[in-house]
Amino acid sequence: MTLANVQAFFMWCTIIDGGLLVFSALICGFAGDWIYRMHGSLFSLPRDSFNVVLYAFLGVFKILFLVFNLIPYLALLIVT
Repeated sequence: MTLANVQAFFMWCTIIDGGLLVFSALICGFAGDWIYRMHGSLFSLPRDSFNVVLYAFLGVFKILFLVFNLIPYLALLIVT
């Protein structure tokens, strides 16, 4: 596997996961009530706790995106 292949792999991972992150943030921001109603039938969780869970999900997703996708891709861009 060449360095160009690894760079292309991380580029596409960054694009796809970045799109998923933006999509998730938009869905949580604009359809939060719908998500709460959908999951409310499965879990008895107060709305405030549900908002904390959504916020934590987006925060962890963003950190994982940065650490495992964007930073390796930027490092490969610097190296090549």
